[in-house]
Amino acid sequence: MTHTGQTTQFRYTAQHKPNQLIYGNGQTAVITGWTVKQAITKHLQPSDYAVIGQLYSPTRGINLLIRNLLLNPHVRYLVILNATKEDKNAGASQCLLDFFHNGVEESLSDTGRKSWKILSAIPGYIEIDIDINSLGKLRHSIEVQEAKSITQAVNLVKKYSQREIIEPWGFPLEFPMSTVEPTVLPGSRYGHRIEGKTIAETWVKIIHRIKTTGTIRPTGYDGKWQELIDMIAVITDEPADFYFPEPNYLPIHRSFLEQYISQILDDSPNREGVKYTYGQRLRSWFGRDQIEQVVNKLVGEIDAASAVMTLWDVKDHDQGGSPCLNHIWLRIVDNELSLTATLRSNDMFAAWPANAMGLRALQKHIRDEIAKRSEYDLKMGPLITLSQSAHIYDDTWSNAEQLIQEQYVAICRNIDYYDPTGNFLIEIADGQIVVTHTTPGSGEIVGCYYGKNALKLVREICAASPAIRPDHAAYLGLELQKAADCIKLDKSYIQDK
Repeated sequence: MTHTGQTTQFRYTAQHKPNQLIYGNGQTAVITGWTVKQAITKHLQPSDYAVIGQLYSPTRGINLLIRNLLLNPHVRYLVILNATKEDKNAGASQCLLDFFHNGVEESLSDTGRKSWKILSAIPGYIEIDIDINSLGKLRHSIEVQEAKSITQAVNLVKKYSQREIIEPWGFPLEFPMSTVEPTVLPGSRYGHRIEGKTIAETWVKIIHRIKTTGTIRPTGYDGKWQELIDMIAVITDEPADFYFPEPNYLPIHRSFLEQYISQILDDSPNREGVKYTYGQRLRSWFGRDQIEQVVNKLVGEIDAASAVMTLWDVKDHDQGGSPCLNHIWLRIVDNELSLTATLRSNDMFAAWPANAMGLRALQKHIRDEIAKRSEYDLKMGPLITLSQSAHIYDDTWSNAEQLIQEQYVAICRNIDYYDPTGNFLIEIADGQIVVTHTTPGSGEIVGCYYGKNALKLVREICAASPAIRPDHAAYLGLELQKAADCIKLDKSYIQDK
């Protein structure tokens, strides 16, 4: 705290996410939710506020925000903007309001750890190592107001700035956080393919892959993430009404899905503080309705390979805030409509399931529109996402570990052994191993391999069929070694026996 003439200037100190905040020297903190910080800042002077920051998630953001407030007892007013659809979907602003209005109780967090649970219909947690008396003191020392619009938020901040300076409510309180660096196994950084029947199944496999071999590196926003580059996810059989596991372990609930899908399918007007929605970029941003364009393209040319939609604007390089979803491509093969989406940067833990469900809804919308306007009754093909930077932020590492422990083993138990590479029939003839490669389903012979050395045969098969599933290749190695042993011992060999 410094004194300049008759004016007292406070200095806000952020221990967590310091580079994501805008600092002033007043006594009011402003939380903008999903509205960009600059939409508030441009209407204010630094002397009007102490700090301005965004809050996206109740389970990831509130704990850090509370820690920062405890470190800055000169903050005596808090304005929480709760204005957009995104705010309502995320629930973070409402959960923060509920913390100040209702308090907390001791419970278990979403990772199973003992925590303070905010008394709210929206899950939100504060780590148990923060003293409960300090939380109570904070709640009762700050005047909190909800704002439903940018104008209302600005007016509240200006009103508070006209009040007499209040002494800090106490001394700065710091509660250290423990961090655990994950163990990373060796593996390829580039190019990963993961397939599942549903978005939920595929998501668990994605999280496991990143947590196992992902590179740990600093983000551009404070903190770290674990990342793999160019991850392809293929979802083959997501039901029309979407599959939600019970109990639901996905970071999205069915009640919010309709609103999220609307952000992809529907146009929206320009709103102050909201950079764009995906629907706006697809429907009107470039002066064309790109969804209509691809429907008409495929109706007129069912085999077209140019049904493309783009969300990247070359101005994004200069303006910042560029969309994570950049490119969508649709293709019809064998009466089946597939959709491929490219995302340059993808939060695989918190965002990918919603991204995938929204894209699947777009895929179904295009399929249905083609059916209305033509004689084509297309089947829903796979949804493919290419996440160029597939990452998990460090504040969800513990959640990711818990998800893997609780769900990954169960998913692996329910393996579908179908391999599009085909089947391999093994027998012994004339003193050597004979492997016949057949197509899946029809059983057409497409290759034969001969020899006595099991390892050499496996290598030949994998070289000729590089897309073979890893577990299928391992199975072949075991069976071929059994066949080789039978030749040495002069015993009969029967596959799988």
